Amino acid sequence: MDQATLATNSGLSLPTVKRLEGQVGPISANTSTEAALRAAFEAAGVILIDENGQGPGVRLRKSSV
Repeated sequence: MDQATLATNSGLSLPTVKRLEGQVGPISANTSTEAALRAAFEAAGVILIDENGQGPGVRLRKSSV
């Protein structure tokens, strides 16, 4: 997903997405911004995995096709 698509799908501005992507380390954003990003990724089939002792991660949802 490119930055413009992420901005559109999350309802955030493109400059906000670019600023967040340019940060080194964990992002620093408002809770509502993080929630909008999470919702956009989840709607695209990305599963965000919380820290479980092995570090956080991502996985793609299985296709139903």
